[in-house]
Amino acid sequence: MAFPEEFINILPAAERDALLAALETEPEVSIRFNYKTGDAQSLVLESLECKADGRVPWMDDAVYLDHRPQFTMDPLLHQGCYYVQEASSMFLAQALRSCVSGPVRALDLCAAPGGKSTLLAQLLPQGSLLISNEIQRSRAQILAENMVKWGRPDVMVTCNTPRQIGESNLMFDLIAVDAPCSGEGMFRKDEGALRDWSLNNVEMCAARQREILEDIWPALKPGGYLIYSTCTFNRMEDEDNVVWMMERFGAEPVPLDPEPTWNIISSLTVPDLPVYHFMQHRIRGEGFFLCLMRKPEGSAVTLKGKPFRPAGSGIPAECRNWIGPAGDYEFFIKNESIYALPSDLADDMWQAGQELYALVPGVEVAVMKGHDWIPAHALAMSNALRGDAFNRVEVTRQQALEYLHCDALRLPDAPRGILLLTYKDIPLGFVKNIGNRANNLYPQEWRIRNSIS
Repeated sequence: MAFPEEFINILPAAERDALLAALETEPEVSIRFNYKTGDAQSLVLESLECKADGRVPWMDDAVYLDHRPQFTMDPLLHQGCYYVQEASSMFLAQALRSCVSGPVRALDLCAAPGGKSTLLAQLLPQGSLLISNEIQRSRAQILAENMVKWGRPDVMVTCNTPRQIGESNLMFDLIAVDAPCSGEGMFRKDEGALRDWSLNNVEMCAARQREILEDIWPALKPGGYLIYSTCTFNRMEDEDNVVWMMERFGAEPVPLDPEPTWNIISSLTVPDLPVYHFMQHRIRGEGFFLCLMRKPEGSAVTLKGKPFRPAGSGIPAECRNWIGPAGDYEFFIKNESIYALPSDLADDMWQAGQELYALVPGVEVAVMKGHDWIPAHALAMSNALRGDAFNRVEVTRQQALEYLHCDALRLPDAPRGILLLTYKDIPLGFVKNIGNRANNLYPQEWRIRNSIS
């Protein structure tokens, strides 16, 4: 791999040779489990025909794999039972442990494709609300798919600019900014990042990062926390921007105290600054940088939107019974879909849906087809689905792949009507069985495009 001379020169001298050698090696493969089933780890590893090759040290529910399988052909991935995530970025969990002890209102600002958002959704305390945002519409659609599959009812997906959110009436206890960057830490996984790298691009990225931070800082509550991260090594996008936040906003960097055995490097350019570098020759993962910042205490202007008013009519009782427990959710209709919001978060989620452009404003329960309400695929993925709401039919791996390929299925022994297919006893999605075939209700835009034969 030929590295630009300017890139080599900006690397810390003490780490340079070992890091460059590590960038020539194969990247690690790691996954993080979503406990939709009791024994998620064994079930997933058996399905992937992989062995766990060690636990990710800073994330309890994640392991390295002994090789990279063909993830697309594993139904459990599409069921949201795990997420393929680069191990270094899971260090976000350590930041959460240091700043979150109770329910929060959290924003993942640059969230696509969803790795950090699914981690936040997994670890935030009960009663928290997570808004996962992505500015680019095409990437926001991918984010929405991954968040829907993860199945948490207390998550919204939005598509807004940092300035739009910063100028809204919304305030957050926690904001994660995984800033767009020059991508130095991903060189061995992404040849395009290496090809596009230049010192000029680094400077442009650093300036863009400061613009994003400037725009979003007003949405952080006084005393709240901002997690700033990149996948770069250079100080312009890392330490220099942290120092800029300290000088511009009075932000206070917070030590995270990682275990010495984790082999994470603190700043080599700004003494005593509590920032954390992941370098491929020292850890099993890709290049990554993170700093936890605290906003100084002060007075906050609390602007309340209109409270949520649940739909009094138009929601069929049958649809209400698909999600539960009864009384724990409020319902509304938008664009020929019925959505449900957790009752204790309904006001906050409703206000966010009025302030921002929401791709996922809540749990999509049902969609209008013709003159009938049919269950939405998001309902099958959601933890809020009532287990006894539908007749369930267990399918084989081949049938599951055919379903995910959007093929029609034949289920001659199954009852007619709407059925919930399961694979490994975990919801896969809905079909409408009409006898000679079962019409596939899986979203066409999510279908597996590979050959499944």
